[in-house]
Amino acid sequence: MSHVSKRHKHATEIFLAGLQAVAPGAAIRRFCQLDGNIFTVDNHQYDLDFFQKIIVLGAGKAGASMAEAIENIFTNRISTGIITVKYDHVSELQKVNIQEAGHPVPDKNGLKGAEAIYQLASSADEKTLVLCLISGGGSALMPLPVKGITLEDKQKTTQVLLECGATIHEINTVRKHLSAIKGGGLARAIYPATLISLILSDVVGDDLDSIASGPCVPDPTTFADCKSILSRYSIEKDIPENVVHHIESGINGSVLETAKIGQDIFRKTQNVIIGRNFDALLHSKEKAEELGYNTILLSSMLEGITRDVAANHIAIAREIQLHGYPLEKPACILSGGETTVHIKGTGKGGRNQEFVLAAAIKASDLNNIVVLSAGTDGTDGPTDAAGAFCDETTVDRAHALGLDPQEYLDNNDSYHFFAKLSDLYKTGPTNTNVMDLRIILTS
Repeated sequence: MSHVSKRHKHATEIFLAGLQAVAPGAAIRRFCQLDGNIFTVDNHQYDLDFFQKIIVLGAGKAGASMAEAIENIFTNRISTGIITVKYDHVSELQKVNIQEAGHPVPDKNGLKGAEAIYQLASSADEKTLVLCLISGGGSALMPLPVKGITLEDKQKTTQVLLECGATIHEINTVRKHLSAIKGGGLARAIYPATLISLILSDVVGDDLDSIASGPCVPDPTTFADCKSILSRYSIEKDIPENVVHHIESGINGSVLETAKIGQDIFRKTQNVIIGRNFDALLHSKEKAEELGYNTILLSSMLEGITRDVAANHIAIAREIQLHGYPLEKPACILSGGETTVHIKGTGKGGRNQEFVLAAAIKASDLNNIVVLSAGTDGTDGPTDAAGAFCDETTVDRAHALGLDPQEYLDNNDSYHFFAKLSDLYKTGPTNTNVMDLRIILTS
């Protein structure tokens, strides 16, 4: 980017500071300590002399880094393990096997990994300590369909839910009821072993039952909720018949519901969130203030239509520039969470790139502004970019190249728009995942 300003560099530093706060190794070390034979997890102690085996399971984009940190704590005490990660999100491990698989749409490698995870979980007994490592993407990476549902059925259902604009909570509600692992299914398989689940949250509000579709926690949702979601988005006709039939069977009681609170299977289970979007934002805020910006952290829980959220952010930046409210310049606006893109065009992009493109259009008359929105996992939608930048020159530079920003936005083609401007932000896999960080700097 030949037009890079000091604000661009500052935005990058602020983003990276947030990433450091939720790096899996550091997060696990904050919550887990081993002193002799006493393993302490968030002030809960376990005497390792009681256990004959220690096994490691899990899934998610940060799984390999989390497993590496656990191996460093336990050295040779781990008996075996298997985790499923997104392609290329790997580390060199000694005891834990890695299965690479597809995300966000499950694939056959994900099924292979899920089958191995379930089999190993089922082998655990009362003298086994199971460490389950869960991070963003875990739901798609552990696709073990219930009887009567195929992987293809799950793939099609996931794709339809993604395209209709369903929230991650809604997508996971349906996923849980099609899975042998999700919705507490993995805890069912592990019991009566002792289970410790270490979790990096990638969902708004950090609801345990939504993170990776809650494999180790009770599920408050029902088959009736699934039917309501399909009706809400009018997608029943697009969902495979096997899935619709399974949901109907669950409603009439002929199919077992997901695991519920109060069941014995959770009696020996501890679930600990070791990193979340709010943690990343707090560290980003500290960095922004260190760089001299008056900073406001709007929320770590922002949802809604991406371009509407972008318009609201630019409205705040405009207020700062015109009236010095709610902050004096130089100012930094921070937010996190996960917005939703309604896909109506045929282009390529992700919610972060679409946020920045919508922001660029709204901010075309402002000066001295930089916007960076990026996924903390290093991936934004089905692209190789984490997100994108825009500034006060973006729209003019686009016009000079014969590009119409609004046409690209209408076609959901933010990736190609920013690629032509050399404004994509590419980090590669970050081996963590706590949703998105949005940074707006103005002076």
